[in-house]
Amino acid sequence: MIGYARVSTHEQDTALQIDALIRAGCDRIFRDDGVSGTKEFRPSLTEALEALQPGDTLVAWRLDRLGRSLSHLISLIAKLEHRGIAFRSLSEAIDTTSAGGRLLFHVMGALAEFERSLISERTRAGLAAARRRGRQLGRRRKLTAAQVCFVAAQLANGAPLADLAEALSVSAMTIRRAVMKEKRLGC
Repeated sequence: MIGYARVSTHEQDTALQIDALIRAGCDRIFRDDGVSGTKEFRPSLTEALEALQPGDTLVAWRLDRLGRSLSHLISLIAKLEHRGIAFRSLSEAIDTTSAGGRLLFHVMGALAEFERSLISERTRAGLAAARRRGRQLGRRRKLTAAQVCFVAAQLANGAPLADLAEALSVSAMTIRRAVMKEKRLGC
C-alpha cells in the first residue's frame, strides 16, 4: 500500500494525514506540501503513481487530497484500475476493490464536487454583495492617491526613484506600478 498526502499551503501540516496512512498500513508515503489540489502537476503524486505496481493500492486520507475535480478523480481511478491498482480513501471508507466501493466512490466524488461548487458560489455571492455595499476588496494599497501624484511629480522633476521609495517605505517596484496607474487617477 502506497499513501499520498497533500496540503494546499506551507502553513498547513500533513501530520494528521500521514498518521492515518501509517495506521492504514502504508509501506511508503508520498506528500505534496503547499500544492493546491487544483494544480495539474503535483510532483509527489506523480512519483507515487509511478511507484505503483499491479496489485498495489493507492491510499489517500480523503478524496479531495487526490483529485482536482470529480472528472479528474474518476479518470485517475479508471487509469489505476486499468493498471491493476486499487484505491482506498480512508475518511470516506472507499475501497475500489469491491463493486460497492466503486459505487460509493462515484457517489462521494459527486457530493465532494457539489460541495466545492456551493462554496465557490457562496464566495462569489459574498464578494458581489460586498462590492455592492461599496467595500474595497483585496489588499490595502501601500500608497494613497495623493502620494502617487506627489511621487509622479517628483519623478518628473528628476528625483531619484530609490530616494522616493525609501522615504515612503515602499519598494521601487511599488512606485513604478503606482505611477503607471497614475494616469488613470488624473493627477
